[in-house]
Amino acid sequence: MIHLKNIHKSYQMGSNSLHVLKGIDLSIQPGEMVSIMGSSGSGKSTLLNILGILDNYDQGDYLLDNKPIKKLTETKAALLRNEYIGFVFQSFNLISFKNAMENVALPLYYKGINRKKRNKTALEYLEKVGLLDWAEHMPNELSGGQKQRVAIARSLIARPKVILADEPTGALDSTTSYEVMEILKSINEEGITVLIVTHEEDISRMTKRVIKLKDGFIEADYVPEALEQFAKAI
Repeated sequence: MIHLKNIHKSYQMGSNSLHVLKGIDLSIQPGEMVSIMGSSGSGKSTLLNILGILDNYDQGDYLLDNKPIKKLTETKAALLRNEYIGFVFQSFNLISFKNAMENVALPLYYKGINRKKRNKTALEYLEKVGLLDWAEHMPNELSGGQKQRVAIARSLIARPKVILADEPTGALDSTTSYEVMEILKSINEEGITVLIVTHEEDISRMTKRVIKLKDGFIEADYVPEALEQFAKAI
């Protein structure tokens, strides 16, 4: 599904250049659930932006479902994002003056689907995340966990092949975080590839694979369950 080869990315900081990604090689197969970890400045957010076709890279190759992602026009990039990728953010990014149903339905508006059909579909996805009874509520009437469920439903409604979640539990308490992760795991079990950027070890252990970045390099790439079994064995 996702193949990166020798990806480099630098940002110009005045007269200096900041080399953020330094030759990333990474393959993620369809249906994987992967967490990306790393301290601030490790490059994980930059990597997520490149994967989400929100930012360009300087060198290397990125294939998404065997399609080369490089030097795309904004129109072409937007079309590919709409076709392949759903986003979930730490800050939820809900529109304050639209209710839960309208927020979930928004991606279908951009696809030109009529109001009746998109609202009906939005209700179906709110039911998937356990919020059908909250469809008419505004974001300021929802808890943090409920807002994130709305955001997840919104990310799913266009039937993406990949979900990119940037610190989806970062603003939530532990109990709510685990509830959100269970939803993401159930999404993954339906065959959708899920990538989660997180700094929380317990959240990363709920994924099937962990990639750790440090100073723009991949420091480790492992299966949490296998690592735990190995630790017990020794």
